[in-house]
Amino acid sequence: MAKRDYYEVLGVEKTASEAEIKSAYKRAAKKYHPDLHPGDKDAEEKFKEVNEAHEVLSDAGKRAQYDQFGHAAFDPSMGGGAGGAYSGGFGNMGDIFETIFGGGFGGFGGFGGGNTRRPQKGRTLRANIEISFEEAAFGATKKLNVNKEEVCSACSGEGTEPGTKKETCSRCRGRGQVNVQQNTVFGTMSSTRMCEACGGTGSIIKTPCKQCRGSGRVKRARTISIKVPAGIDDGQILNIEGEGEPGILGGPHGDLQVVIRIKPHKQFVRDGYNIYQTVKVPYYTAVLGGEINVETLEGMVKYDIPTGTQAGTKFRLREKGIPVLHSSKRGDMIVTVNIDVPKRLTDEQRECVRNLAAAFGEGADAGKKSKEGIFSKKKGKK
Repeated sequence: MAKRDYYEVLGVEKTASEAEIKSAYKRAAKKYHPDLHPGDKDAEEKFKEVNEAHEVLSDAGKRAQYDQFGHAAFDPSMGGGAGGAYSGGFGNMGDIFETIFGGGFGGFGGFGGGNTRRPQKGRTLRANIEISFEEAAFGATKKLNVNKEEVCSACSGEGTEPGTKKETCSRCRGRGQVNVQQNTVFGTMSSTRMCEACGGTGSIIKTPCKQCRGSGRVKRARTISIKVPAGIDDGQILNIEGEGEPGILGGPHGDLQVVIRIKPHKQFVRDGYNIYQTVKVPYYTAVLGGEINVETLEGMVKYDIPTGTQAGTKFRLREKGIPVLHSSKRGDMIVTVNIDVPKRLTDEQRECVRNLAAAFGEGADAGKKSKEGIFSKKKGKK
């Protein structure tokens, strides 16, 4: 009979997280555990099927192989192996045994160890937060809503219904490990593996907590206060220790990685720690020179431009840019001049401009061509 899909066996989607696979395995293993169904061959077969699915899907490497090749990845006739498809040269013998048999081998060439379950750090979470241009420049304290797993308050993470206790696993007798012997080309090998009946915990939950369904964890929404440092840039990541998910077997909490997204500013453009902007300067000020107003992050400042300033001229305002991250230094503001030529003039203003043109030797007819427009040229060609 064809094997069922491992994801179907555990009742999870192909996108399921490690925690979801672990939780589904615990529920299925409890449901078909031989101790709860003595003499039931069907339950025993299903228990084996659940353990086989968990062995593959709980291992990142095996899961990747299964997702790509299906059951063929572990079929010896198609190049697969007992512990997953193996390819590559003969490197460290301990690595080869680990790949083929999935466990450490005490008593053979010093390849001791085994799949002893140790405290592990919790899963790292990632979230995005959007801040303004000014908040990125000067820093801010922001609130971030995060959905994450936390220790179940009803059972304190034990997974058992309040008033009940875990029972010692009969398969491993509470050790969390079982000894396995296998015949290989090197002879009979003894290995120590994690007990699949209890998941290496050494105990069985017969009355799971109603709130967390025996997993010892629940999903909760939390609001976390994030301190954004001055000078942070778009795409940078803040790592907040201990705000991830709870650890395994008493391990520390994981971290929370917050990706910073900065809203564009209507006037400023940032490049590193410098700020760039374009300022319109009146025509007469560019000609005569004088004082102009320049907007900065702290507000308007005065700046004197010299006589005859040309369009495209750049000037620098020292230390008016972005503060350097974790430093007392600061970038600059680079301002590009754009000459603001008026589009509409009164008769009096027009006469003044003509007089100016005449003073520069342009003649009193300056400006008449623009007034007549292109139609005068077309008339002249006829």
